[in-house]
Amino acid sequence: MKKNISEELLDYKDFEKRKDGRFYIKAVFLVILVIMFGIYIGNMLFGDNSLEMLLNLQNTEKRLEKRTKDLKKENAKLQKKYFELKQLEGE
Repeated sequence: MKKNISEELLDYKDFEKRKDGRFYIKAVFLVILVIMFGIYIGNMLFGDNSLEMLLNLQNTEKRLEKRTKDLKKENAKLQKKYFELKQLEGE
């Protein structure tokens, strides 16, 4: 069966419409995917379990370790002073 030219043009137009529809569906899907990826990355950088939170916790840990060392040194000095006073008292 041979189609005439007008039928072939109609078939081609239908094909082009379907092709354009697929393109828009792919474009919308891609845009949604990019937006979701952006939200994920934003959450990783600035959310509750983020890189910023990790860095803050690491800084807090360093400050607390330094404070612990300083307090241990102060405690050692005070113990030395205490034992010196106790020796003077015992004489």
